[in-house]
This record gives sequence, C-alpha cells and structure tokens, in this order.
Amino acid sequence: WTTNSHPHHKYLLFFSMGSAYQFHSWRVFVVVCALPCVCAVVALTFMPESPRFYLEVGKHDEAWMILKQIHDTNMRARGQPEKVFTVNRIKIPRQLDELVEMESESGNPVSKAFFRIKAEVHGIYLNLMKCFNYPMQENMMRLAIVWFTLSFGYYGLSVWFPDVIKHLQADEYASKVQIHINERIEGFTFNFTLENQIHKNSLFINDQFINMKLKSVTFIDSTFRNCYFDDVTSVGSIFRNCTFVDAFFFNTDIDESKLIDGTEVVNSTFTHNKTGCQMTFDDDYSAYWVYFINFLGTLAVLPGNIVSALLMDKIGRLSMLGGSMVLSGISCFFLWFGTSESMMIFMLCLYNGLSISAWNSLDVVTTESFPTVRRGTGFGFCNALCKLAAVLGNLIFGSLVGITKAIPILMASSVLVGGGLVGLRLPDTRANVLM
Repeated sequence: WTTNSHPHHKYLLFFSMGSAYQFHSWRVFVVVCALPCVCAVVALTFMPESPRFYLEVGKHDEAWMILKQIHDTNMRARGQPEKVFTVNRIKIPRQLDELVEMESESGNPVSKAFFRIKAEVHGIYLNLMKCFNYPMQENMMRLAIVWFTLSFGYYGLSVWFPDVIKHLQADEYASKVQIHINERIEGFTFNFTLENQIHKNSLFINDQFINMKLKSVTFIDSTFRNCYFDDVTSVGSIFRNCTFVDAFFFNTDIDESKLIDGTEVVNSTFTHNKTGCQMTFDDDYSAYWVYFINFLGTLAVLPGNIVSALLMDKIGRLSMLGGSMVLSGISCFFLWFGTSESMMIFMLCLYNGLSISAWNSLDVVTTESFPTVRRGTGFGFCNALCKLAAVLGNLIFGSLVGITKAIPILMASSVLVGGGLVGLRLPDTRANVLM
C-alpha cells in the first residue's frame, strides 16, 4: 500500500468571524495588527520635541515656544486664558557634546563615540541609583511591588483564561460523545458527516464512504472489508487496532499517522491521497475562540478607560489604583465558581474592565512620583520589572492550565489584593507640581 503525504507541505487556514470577509492568510492578520503602530509613527511626526531635549541641544528659543504652548493650553483648560507665560528660573543641563569635546580635544570619532556610550550608560546607572536613595527609596520600592504584582496577575490570567475556556469546551464536547459497540453495517453508503463518535468492535462490510467528513471519530478494534473510501476528510479521527481488508482509498487524508496501535492494512490500495492540512474553522472553532475571547476581553476595557479618565482627579490616583487592584483580586476569587464557558467569559470581561483603571492610575502615579531628571529612568525601570513579571506570569500560569484551578485563582487574587494595599500607601501626587 502507498501513501502520498508531505509532512512539510505548507498550507493556509482561513478565518471567518461570521461575516462576509475572511482572512485567507496570516500575512493579512499581521498587516492589520501593524496598522496601529504605523499610525502611531505617523502621528509622532506631528508632535513637538520635549523642551528638555531642545535645551540639551542648545535650541533655547524652541524650548520656550513649546513651554509657552503647554502653558497656554493648560490655562485655557482652567478657564484662565489671560495668564501670561513667564519663566522665573531654569536650569540648563550640560550638553553631552561638550563633555565629549572635553574628554577628547582631538575629536577622534571612535573615542568620542566610545565616551558618549560610556557617559550615557554611566548616567543611566547613576540616575537609577538615585531612584533608590533617600527620600525616594521607600516610594520606589512600593512602586516596584505594585508594578510587579499588577503585571504578574494581569498577564498570567490573560494566558490562563483562554486555555481554561478551551478546556471547558473540550470537556463539554467529550461529554456528548456517542458510543457504538458491536455494530454490523453492510452495504451502506456514508455520504454525511460523522462527528464525536466512538465505534468499538464494529464490522463494516461492502460499505462506501463517499464525499464525507469524520470529525473526532475513533474506531477501536473494528474491521473494514471490501470498503470504498472516496473524498474522505478525517479531522481529529483515528483508527486504533483496526483491520482493513481489500479496501480502496481514493482522494482521502487517511494515512499512517491515523492508523495506529497495531492497525493492519491487508491487500488495500491508497491513491491520490490528500496532502497538507484539511482542517478549517468550520471543523474546529478553538482558534476562532482564542481571538474572539481576547476581542471581548479587550472590548471590556473601554468602559474602564472612560471611567478612569473622568474620575481620576475626582476620586484620586491612589483610591483608583488600590481600589481597582483589590476589586480585580476579588473578582478573580469568584472564578472558583466558574463552571461554564459563558460565566468564565463574563468574569474575564469583568476582570479586564476593573484592572485597566489600575493600569491608568499607576502610569499617572509613577510619572508624578519622579522629578524630571529621573522620571525616564524610574519609569523605564518599572516597565522593565513589568515585562519580567509578565514573562513569569505566562510561564507559571501557563504550566497550571488543565491541572488545577485553585492555585492560579488564589495566586492571582493574593498578589492583586496585596499589590493594591501597597498602592494605597504611596504618596498622593494629585497636587504635586512636576519638577
């Protein structure tokens, strides 16, 4: 018997979300995802540089103009457009090019480049160390804890949610399986779909399987005599310890990978076998659900963004930060009682809607906690810590999928509630004047 399978054959999957439009290639999906980044790059070209940058490169007039625009915009928003922009005192940072020239009077390009890199790295290191010195040391540690716990819980659950929902779907699907034992079918034509079935100790004689699909069908200890298979697609279907005698296979995807556990093929012919992946999203909605569930979760953050934007100054940064994290942790605990797919999706949307307010307020608190000379370094360190926590969350929560619900739920609830309580101890920066 012969087969014509190509394990390295490249194939495409089409993706449909119930509309007339379909994604026929992963490249289209990548392009669509990249469009917001392209728009952001274009929008950046219309934004002015920061006044500090202009001062560092010696463009003082441009710096004054940007500061005046910021002042006038803020005063109009406060209802005081008559206020005049004035500067009482300004400290001009020393330009790095001057330091390079002082280091290398000869102006050697290699030495200037080396010293520039060395000076930048040394400056970043000193700035980072100053973030952990008095009087910022305590606040920096609290910010680090809040960033780590919020990121660990958020990104960990973002991996855990879709896989748990997928397991619930698989369990529900498996509970509906149809089992057929010791059946004898002779001279019958199968030209329809068989789905989610188990056939054990069955005998098929002179049967025809024409233009049909086998979806999640398992044949165990079954025998096929003088059977004809034409244009058959088997998705998630296998033959365990079966016997094929005088069978003919034409234009099917049944090959040695699906004939397992001692399956014997006697005097049978395989010709024009299908190659590549025969699965479509009509056959398996698991990939569709991954995107759709994430879409619902992302859509749920819209109300949280609106609420945080409108109430940030009214209820305070810390109240919103701590309250959102504590409520997110409490909502995680109720996942313990989630036994259905719809309930888990609802809890995912609730969790995302609550946690986005914490992210927004944390960004504001972090920005307002540092002086200008250390703001970029401090915020960058917190973001690096955030990425580290996200990686750990993905690894830890991902390893627990399908094993237990208790550990991920308790872990996420405890870190979010703990981080929220620490966030309430941060200093209130609402009335701070940025320096």
